[in-house]
Amino acid sequence: MSHSSPANTGSSEHAEPRPRIEPRPRIEPRPRNERLYRQGLEAGLSELQARLLAGRLPDYQGELGPLVDPSLRHLVHPERLADAPRAAERIAQAVAEGEHIGILTDYDVDGITSHVVIRRTLNELFGVPESRLHSLIGHRIHDGYGISLPLVERTLKLTPRPSLVITADCGSSDEARIARLKAAGIDVVVSDHHALPQEGPPPSAYATVNPTRADCDYPDATIAGCMVAWLLMSLTRQVLIEQAVLSPSTPKLSPWLSYVALGTVADCVSLGGSAINRAVVRHGLALINRMGEPCWRVMAERLGADSVPFDAETLGFQMGPRINARSRLDDPYAALHFMLAGDDGVARRHLETLDADNQSRKAIEADMVAEARLLARRALDADEPVVIVYLENGHPGVQGIVASRLVQAYGRPTLVLTPAAEAGMLTGSGRSVEALHLRDALQRAHDLAPEALTRFGGHRGAAGVGVVQERLDDFRQALITAVSEQLGDLELVPRLYTDGELGEHQLSLETLAEIEGLGPFGREFEAPLFEGRFLVERLKPVGDGSHLTLELSCRGLTLKAIWFRCLTPGQLPDFDVGATLHCAYKLNRNRFRGRESLQLMVEHAEPVE
Repeated sequence: MSHSSPANTGSSEHAEPRPRIEPRPRIEPRPRNERLYRQGLEAGLSELQARLLAGRLPDYQGELGPLVDPSLRHLVHPERLADAPRAAERIAQAVAEGEHIGILTDYDVDGITSHVVIRRTLNELFGVPESRLHSLIGHRIHDGYGISLPLVERTLKLTPRPSLVITADCGSSDEARIARLKAAGIDVVVSDHHALPQEGPPPSAYATVNPTRADCDYPDATIAGCMVAWLLMSLTRQVLIEQAVLSPSTPKLSPWLSYVALGTVADCVSLGGSAINRAVVRHGLALINRMGEPCWRVMAERLGADSVPFDAETLGFQMGPRINARSRLDDPYAALHFMLAGDDGVARRHLETLDADNQSRKAIEADMVAEARLLARRALDADEPVVIVYLENGHPGVQGIVASRLVQAYGRPTLVLTPAAEAGMLTGSGRSVEALHLRDALQRAHDLAPEALTRFGGHRGAAGVGVVQERLDDFRQALITAVSEQLGDLELVPRLYTDGELGEHQLSLETLAEIEGLGPFGREFEAPLFEGRFLVERLKPVGDGSHLTLELSCRGLTLKAIWFRCLTPGQLPDFDVGATLHCAYKLNRNRFRGRESLQLMVEHAEPVE
């Protein structure tokens, strides 16, 4: 089911808008890794579990153990991270000699959780007093990403000035600003996970710990920034014990893996073939569900008693957006103070701020998505392989979410641009489709139009850019060329890949438990999506009128279902009671007043003729 939006054809100032029929998502079966399917069955997995594994890991060649039983024994010693021993020695020196230390991190969830890991380790485990620690987090809109010039200026004005700055989740591409700090007598230890520039690590950094380094022996380059920070601080603890600065009984950093789990899920790093990411998220969720920290307790209180235990979806869709909303709209320190809160009252107060920001973000997002859909029409009508929209009045903090919505709607990589703080510049966020490596495409676009694309960075699935406004058309053409080279003649439509059908006997909480045994689910290990035909027994719009509750029946079995954001408020669906729907759906555990029941979460449905 889809809904059309009016769009200006551009043919006449007074032309009537012509409705555009938006593409319907295509429900398709996931390709299956037959070798892995057989391997799963031979290892004793159920048919459904083997099917789910085989549909998520098309090229996986490793052992099953790390996938189906993620545990901390799969972690790899941090000494294998290039430059980590040198970095740890320098941090240990700063701890031992009482230096002032700056902690400089990104403003998103990965950056905030990295900040918490470093700060709590230095203060609570290594004994560095709060007075010698300086939190340095940029403002997304006023400062920009990474070691920005305003952050450098702020650092240089500190009294006393730190002699060491530790970064996390940023710094790999900030040579010019690192050189400025070095010239002022400040050593910079970079810990990051973003792709390095072609010329390599920043030469002015004292050390650069980044698993994507070409000379790095660490076996997993997909770990999040918070995990790099956790590994580096774990190695620093080892160095301080070896130097007899700390007692061998100094606690390990294991409790902080709760924060690493949140940052890992929220940063959308791979939960597919990465044994480390899977282990960290599973272990971190177990820690979170002990509810030992105020931030977890207060969030559970806000979401309701039925939200516990948290799962990866809770982190990705409830906690993550609230923490990100603060930095999208304002300075990020309320998010940091929420995560660091020492009691429930303080955490509750900061969560109120995050919640209010999240509601504001949703309203801004809705307006921007509506405008972006209209502007996307030009690219769609021209059948361009990438959608690039410039929102003159758009909020830069919501670009990435808007881009994601357009990718879902049109099945094409999308870049959303808004004015930057710097005159004559645009800033943008992009999201990709499975078939396109977005950062590689941007590298190619930069090669084609270096004067148009002055800054870019990111991953396969997401990236950020800085574009010269006067050269927007040059950038557009360069990126279209780059994307076309990668995708060739691939048909670009929104696709929903399902894990096939379930028998009516499998529509049960027992099946959901069977599925949950394979968790955690996330990027490159998506939560299972099934397809099937159901008869509509009842339906009712709810909430603001954009959501639909349903009762669906299948061979005598009746189930409750909900379909979020499927309607334009005030409109009714294009089917009624008695219709047969072809649905793509997830199984969901609905908790209400201590009782559990199965609920279907409909992702897409079409009436069957």
